[in-house]
Amino acid sequence: ATHMADGYARASGRVGVAIATSGPGATNMVTGIATAMMDSSPIVCITGQVGSRLIGSDAFQEIDITGITLPVTKHNYLVTRPEDVARTVREAFVIATAGRPGPVLIDITKDAQQASCLFDWDASAPVARGWKHAGAIAQDRLAQAAALINGADRPVILAGHGVVISGAMDALTCLAERAHIPVAVTLLGIGGFPASHPLSLGMMGMHGEAWVNTAIQEADLLIACGMRFDDRVTGNLKTYAPHARKIHIDIDAAEINKNVPVDVGLVGDLRDVLERLMPGVATNESTGWTDRIAGVRGDSAVRDIQLLPDDGHLYAAHVINDLWRATRGAETIVVTDVGQHQMWEAQYYHHDAPRSLITSGGLGTMGFAVPAAIGAKRARPEAEVWAIVGDGGFQMTMCELATAVQESLAIKVAIINNGFLGMVRQWQEFFYERRYAATPLSGPDFVKLAESFGIRAAAVSARAGVLPAIGDARAHEGPVVLDFRVEQEDTVYPMVPAGADLQAMIRRPNPIVETAAD
Repeated sequence: ATHMADGYARASGRVGVAIATSGPGATNMVTGIATAMMDSSPIVCITGQVGSRLIGSDAFQEIDITGITLPVTKHNYLVTRPEDVARTVREAFVIATAGRPGPVLIDITKDAQQASCLFDWDASAPVARGWKHAGAIAQDRLAQAAALINGADRPVILAGHGVVISGAMDALTCLAERAHIPVAVTLLGIGGFPASHPLSLGMMGMHGEAWVNTAIQEADLLIACGMRFDDRVTGNLKTYAPHARKIHIDIDAAEINKNVPVDVGLVGDLRDVLERLMPGVATNESTGWTDRIAGVRGDSAVRDIQLLPDDGHLYAAHVINDLWRATRGAETIVVTDVGQHQMWEAQYYHHDAPRSLITSGGLGTMGFAVPAAIGAKRARPEAEVWAIVGDGGFQMTMCELATAVQESLAIKVAIINNGFLGMVRQWQEFFYERRYAATPLSGPDFVKLAESFGIRAAAVSARAGVLPAIGDARAHEGPVVLDFRVEQEDTVYPMVPAGADLQAMIRRPNPIVETAAD
């Protein structure tokens, strides 16, 4: 339920709500709450609690859920009086969306739920305790940032999830075009800057494009917009962007200078800050820096991310890129699970719109995709919603297919079925001398499983069958499950080993020169 609420929130920009019973119902929410916390997703979770007189007695299904969730919520409440319910609920919605969004939990005792009270709308007005608006940024700080931008020869914009949350896509595009600055995105920043834009570089970091990481390492200025310099983005902090001055814009003051020391920190809503910064930024038409990046990008030696040839095998890249080909131009939301397929989606599906990719970034929660896709479809029923999920992650929450059927939510599920926990297998291959342990998977016949729910399903094991299967799924009005039986031991390239220099990438052996025109 929390993943569904999270998917709803990310697809719509509104608060998602999940409700659970006391005890195990509440504890089963914890992973979803932590997922939302790590990715700044506004959800409100309401749990039941034993009667107030029984608290502390180890009563049936009593659990200290407020204590358990304290580290993974923006705020939580234990409500014991009916008079406090309305104010608490209204306040929770304010806190969930104020500043940096996040989850709020309300635990309501059984007696408070069953009692009656007089309702006073004015008396129940929310009070966002402990939250203060960032306030206006001093003009001299904006001028300092603008001066750094105007004086830079090799600037790069780093666009994170905050671009999407703030609705700052137009402001970011305006800045990039005015100053002719290339834009790299984080995993959660995908869609915050159009992939088809000439200044778009692609994804940075551990599984980012080689030329993107090269540009960051050669840059003399980084403009970080709504991102937190996560370890998957920076690699070795001691060698990260060694020549670059740094501007960091974020709604959360705690993120400034937390991981990477910066020259100018600007705290505030990203769209507002960019709009206030813009008048001081000079127009720049120089192409020397972007030409340099284009030269690196055009070098066949860095073509790790590309379409694989038709050699008799079905690769995950085939499936994901063909899905992009089939759905581009349509209002489509892709929800991924966690693992190799998540990285291949970021590499081979090209997003031009915000909130078109939903994924678990910070916590890396397997089992996220199917329930989050259900929430996304509920939020935006007019959109085509695809869940891309590995066979391991699918088996964690495949029971939610029943929810999709029950609620008549026509999600489409693409299972990237390689018979392995693929990302773990890849790490065992690279870093543990191929000592494979607990990574091969067995599972049910996913087609028969889906059909047992009354869901249309098909298995695909050859490239020629991919687009027809996708076309049939799109044409069907109900939910569909497609079991893509892909190459088992495929690997995500490039890969920066954890904690290594961004340019210490493990590269695809014998890079393929030929790539698809699009």
